[in-house]
Amino acid sequence: EAQVVESGGGLVQAGGSLRLSCVASGFTFDDVAIAWFRQAPGKEREGVTCISRTEGSTYYVDSVKGRFTISSDNAENTVYLQMNDLKPEDTAVYYCGASEYDKPLPELCGRYRADEIDYWGQGTQVTVSS
Repeated sequence: EAQVVESGGGLVQAGGSLRLSCVASGFTFDDVAIAWFRQAPGKEREGVTCISRTEGSTYYVDSVKGRFTISSDNAENTVYLQMNDLKPEDTAVYYCGASEYDKPLPELCGRYRADEIDYWGQGTQVTVSS
């Protein structure tokens, strides 16, 4: 059975760091892409970054490039999102999602690609104070 479980959110001051974790397992796909999306109140869920488990390829939306890093520990079925230099506009519920890796990463986790994701976790709140 497929499972996606996030953890690691919290409250941090602007300029601070947080690391989110996503344990994702039980998929029947030949290859899997794991993505992080976020959703602020009143806004659409938007893609942030994603990684292909087999190749290790990554994609980032422009707003987080140079600040966020996605990585995968395949032995532990865990994907991490290291978030540095956090800004108040990063405040959102962060969701981990999984999808078959059958198209280019920007088409899986580009900014408004939530419909491409097959499995979602429950979300974890990240709040950045100014």
